Formats: sequence, structure tokens, C-alpha cells
Amino acid sequence: MTTVLFVRHGRTTANSSGILAGWAPGVLLDDRGEEQAAALAARIAEVPLAAVVTSPLERCRQTSEAILAARLGTKLALDAGAQVDERVGECRYGDWTGRELKELAGESLWKTVQNHPSAVTFPGPGGEALRTTQARAVDAVREWNERITAEHGPDAMYLVCSHGDVIKALVADALGMHLDLFQRIQVDPCSLTVVSYGGQRPSVGRLNDTGGSVAGLLPPPDGRHASASDDAVVGGGAGAP
Repeated sequence: MTTVLFVRHGRTTANSSGILAGWAPGVLLDDRGEEQAAALAARIAEVPLAAVVTSPLERCRQTSEAILAARLGTKLALDAGAQVDERVGECRYGDWTGRELKELAGESLWKTVQNHPSAVTFPGPGGEALRTTQARAVDAVREWNERITAEHGPDAMYLVCSHGDVIKALVADALGMHLDLFQRIQVDPCSLTVVSYGGQRPSVGRLNDTGGSVAGLLPPPDGRHASASDDAVVGGGAGAP
């Protein structure tokens, strides 16, 4: 099973100001966001990664750079760096971009975004449908899964640095949930969400993880995986060692 570590970027100046950033340029991590990115990078530094894929937006690139900086001298940091994929970029919010969330909450479209997001296309030039955001992100992950598996084997792990709504849409897909339910999922700044993609179905191992041990993501000392099967463990199993 190819395992993907989905990381939301750290807190930004827009997040702390209550602004919907979208694809607006120049939105950077604030001081807290830089601290979050450094802490996450240190926490997962020992997790073997075949690749780091990032949204092209500055806040994700900053977060990815912090993750790679914690791996200085490794082949991943030296040879590849973060690989940019626009398909895991933020939803294109059109005319909503750059506006205050408290103002947007008064728009008639807001209730549809909350309760029927699959019906939403954001207004104005370049506004995107949320279902399109989900489709392009899922396509990107599936293609990266195939590439990583071909180059590094079926048990490889890689990281995707993206955005809150994009990761929520990816988790909804992995859980077999309709997009209209994705607002029930929480993805905080610099949280870690882990999905393993097996032959039968995806499996969500972590969701919105903002602290604690990642020992369960490390390969076993003997190099063997516990099971070649991606069958669910009836009863829930014993968990990570």
C-alpha cells in the first residue's frame, strides 16, 4: 500500500486575520505558522519519504521547505526537493478571494457551501466548483501513487503539502463520503492526515493529527511489513507497536 502524509500548511497572515486567501499571492506563514512547520518537520524527520509534493502557493512551499530542511543531507533533500503540482493547490474561490470570512458568512452562497458543497461554483472569473477541486486533487494523488509505487515499491510513503478544503475533499474521497459531508472533517494548520491506498480501498490512519508520536509510521526494524494484505482487521486489531 502506498501511504500518503497529507500536511496542511502552517498558519498564515490571512488565517490569523480571518481572510479567505485562495490563490492570492504573497500570503505567507505568520510567526506561529513558522513555529508549527518547524515542529512538524522535526516530528516526522525520521519517517522515510520517497517524495514531497506541494501546492505552488507560498504558504505550502514554505511549509515544505521546513520539512526538507529537517532532512538536510538526505537524498530527498539534496536531489529532488519539493515537487510542485498545481492540482493540489487551493480551491479557486473567484470573487470570494481576499474577503473577510465574517463578511462572506452573510452571502446567500455561504449556506450552500456549508450544506451542499457539491453544488457550489464560486462566483466571478476563475471561480471553481468544489467538485472540480476534489476531482483534480484525487487525480493528482492517484497518479502520484502510481509513480511512487513504480519508482520506490508498493510500501513507499510520500508527503503532499496542501490546503484545508483540498485535504478535506481528499479525506472524503478516501472515506467513501459524498462531498456534501466534507464540512464534517476538520483539518487544522500544520496537521498531519495519513491515508494508505491499497488495491481494494483507501484506509485513513490519522486525521488532523497535531502532535504526538509518529512511531507507527516508521518501518519495522527487520524491514518486513506486518501483512501484505490491505484487508481491514476485524475487531480493530492491536494498533501500532
